[in-house]
Amino acid sequence: MSIRAVCFDLYGTLINIETNEDMEEIYRGISHYLTYHRVFMNRREVRERYFAVMKERKRQSTERYPEIDVEAIWHTILIQENSKPLNGREKLAKELARLHRGISRTRLERYEGVKRTLKSLQEQYQLALISDAQRCFALPEMRALNIKKYFDIRIISGDYGYRKPDSRLFQMAAEQLEVAPHQAIYVGNDMFRDIYGAQQAGFKTIYIDSNQGSKSYNDIQPDYFAHDFYQVLDGVAFLAQKHADN
Repeated sequence: MSIRAVCFDLYGTLINIETNEDMEEIYRGISHYLTYHRVFMNRREVRERYFAVMKERKRQSTERYPEIDVEAIWHTILIQENSKPLNGREKLAKELARLHRGISRTRLERYEGVKRTLKSLQEQYQLALISDAQRCFALPEMRALNIKKYFDIRIISGDYGYRKPDSRLFQMAAEQLEVAPHQAIYVGNDMFRDIYGAQQAGFKTIYIDSNQGSKSYNDIQPDYFAHDFYQVLDGVAFLAQKHADN
């Protein structure tokens, strides 16, 4: 059976992003913003509470590769502060997650060749996203860079409480695409989370050597090595032909 789908990692593969959660202005800005909602914590308290709740939620997880939910972190902090009724609290938690992300972000751009490659692949294959991310800011960032429209199927780790290389994320994508894992190619920039994870689930793999991600993991090797995003089309064609020959 032929290759029918191509799945992608997001950050470090499609999107070149840089964030710094240590910046003092993040927590100062959130502290100031919270005063408009009658929540009074100084920037030090905001920072300490944020990382304490994150650490505790990870500690309580039973998953091998636990993933956080940033909206749930802020929601917990608001509950601790007895802030707002339930419906208002959920809205504010999302706003705080996005505010934290927006201030911490120092770079957001597509890698060269991404849009042209996705447009070309869309003509022949189903496309899906499998990403370690948070829905509340991943989708707006994809929209801002004009790539959200290429992915009707988006598997985002923050929705499930576990992250790659957990094979369940890849299996969900295959199920939603209605393809067998060996009929799909996964493209990613991290040899452990992306390549190892996808291979464990039965996917063919293309590794992109970007400015982010783990470059090696044990003796794992991708099915195709791309030096940049322009070579993804060559990799897909190579693997599709190899699969057809077999």
